[in-house]
Parts: sequence; structure tokens; C-alpha cells
Amino acid sequence: MTSSCTCCGACCATYRVVFSLDETDQMLDAGVPAELTLKLNSEFCCMCGTDTKPQRCVALVGQVGKSVSCSIYARRPSPCRAFAPEAAGGHGDIACGNARRQHGLAPLAGSYDAVPFA
Repeated sequence: MTSSCTCCGACCATYRVVFSLDETDQMLDAGVPAELTLKLNSEFCCMCGTDTKPQRCVALVGQVGKSVSCSIYARRPSPCRAFAPEAAGGHGDIACGNARRQHGLAPLAGSYDAVPFA
């Protein structure tokens, strides 16, 4: 059974994904592929595509809200691993709900109240 979380992708097309350069494959064997990142400074980088408008992570494959996957799921950075930890079980949080609304999707059943997206 596919969860709403793994087929949505709204978060991947809404938020900037910033993380430590230490998480890239230049520092870890199984880290985020450095060629998919944009170096921000001497300590941080972001996923390519999340730093522009419209935002869409370069690792996102498929159509938001229909069927998506992450091309680097096993190697995804910590912000992606930590995002909406209960979403796979059908319980989003405010950030998840806002991302889904921005893409014309209803919040996940059992989600916390979302605030208007600015």
C-alpha cells in the first residue's frame, strides 16, 4: 500500500532544503550526491531546485500529488528525513499541510491545523 506521503511530493516542491556540507558524498560514502547540491557557504548547501522559484527539488521524480518518488531516497539529507515524521502514517503537520494546500491538495487525514501559506 502506498501512503499519501510517498506519492504526494508537495514538500519537495515547496520548501528550500538546506543542510550541512558534511552530509554530501564528498564527506560520507553514502551521502547526498554533491552534484545535486548548491553550495551556500563554507558550511551549508541546499538541494538544487529548492533555491529557485518555482521550487522543485532536483531529486523529485513524477507529478506532485499524483505519483512521485525521490531519486536519492536512501541518501536524502536530514531535513527530508525529519520532515513531517508521521506523514507516512497519514498524520501531517503544519508544514506538510501548507505544502499540500499550496499544490491544491487537502491536508492529510488526521493532520494538525495548517496556517495560511504566505
